[in-house]
Amino acid sequence: NGVPKDDELAVKWYRKSAEQGNANAQFNLGVSYRRGRGVPKDYVLAYMWFNLSANIGYRDAEEERSKIEKKMTSKEIGNAQRLTREWLAKHKKK
Repeated sequence: NGVPKDDELAVKWYRKSAEQGNANAQFNLGVSYRRGRGVPKDYVLAYMWFNLSANIGYRDAEEERSKIEKKMTSKEIGNAQRLTREWLAKHKKK
């Protein structure tokens, strides 16, 4: 309503929040990558963000992860799971 949409700026702020473990922001990044809004369409990264969000208990992320999984190869799913593990190891709370 009078405010122009800026998908790239939205992704920037989602990412900042997602990096801090915010499940809603992680979910929104997954949606951005699934749709290719503000970032190139990338099912592997969408799956990774949905997976991270689902791991925190965000139920909508579980559903979206299941939907996108049907569009992916087993190799892509494996890559997304590896990226999830790497992200979790990098962002482990000390």
